[in-house]
Amino acid sequence: MMHGPITDQVEVKVPATSNLLVAVLGRVLDICNRVIVILAGIALVAACVILSYSVLGRALFHSPNYWQDEAAVFLLVGATFMTAAYVQSQRGHVAIEAFVGLMSPLVNKIRLWLVDVASFAFCAFFAWKSWTLAHEAWVDGQVSNSMWSPPLAIPYVLMGLGMSLLCLQLLLQIILPLTGAQRR
Repeated sequence: MMHGPITDQVEVKVPATSNLLVAVLGRVLDICNRVIVILAGIALVAACVILSYSVLGRALFHSPNYWQDEAAVFLLVGATFMTAAYVQSQRGHVAIEAFVGLMSPLVNKIRLWLVDVASFAFCAFFAWKSWTLAHEAWVDGQVSNSMWSPPLAIPYVLMGLGMSLLCLQLLLQIILPLTGAQRR
C-alpha cells in the first residue's frame, strides 16, 4: 500500500535551524552522502562487470577465477553500508506505517523521533562492533579463506564507516527537532 509523503519525509536539502553547528553538520553529511552514492553506483556497476566476466570466463574459456566472488562481495558490502546514511536522510529505510494515518501529526513526529533514538542506539552498537572487528582483523592480519586471501579489515572498515555515518545522520535527525528546526 502506498501512502502520500509524511511531512517529515520530504527530501531535505538543508535543515532550517538557527544552530550553526547543526546546520553545518547537516550540509557536510548531505555532500558526503551524495559523493558516496555516486561511488556506490560505480561499485555496483563494477561488481556486475566482475561477475559477468567471471561467468563468461568460466563458460567460454573454462578458466576459473579465484578473486571475483570476494571482490564483488566487498564492493556490495561497501555500497550497502556506505549508502545507509543517505537512505536514512531520505527516510527510505523499511518502516511499518500501518498506524500513521490514525495518528495526529504531533504523535507521528514523536513516533519518528523515538524510532530515530532507538535506531541510533542499535546502530551505535553495530558501529562499535564493526570497528572492533576491523581493529582485530587489522592487528591479527586476518584474511579470507580463499586463494586470493584479501584482508578482512576491508569489509569491516566499510561496515564501520557506513554505520558511523548512519549514526551521524540519525543523531542529526534526533537533534533537529530539539533545536526547533523545521525540515524543508
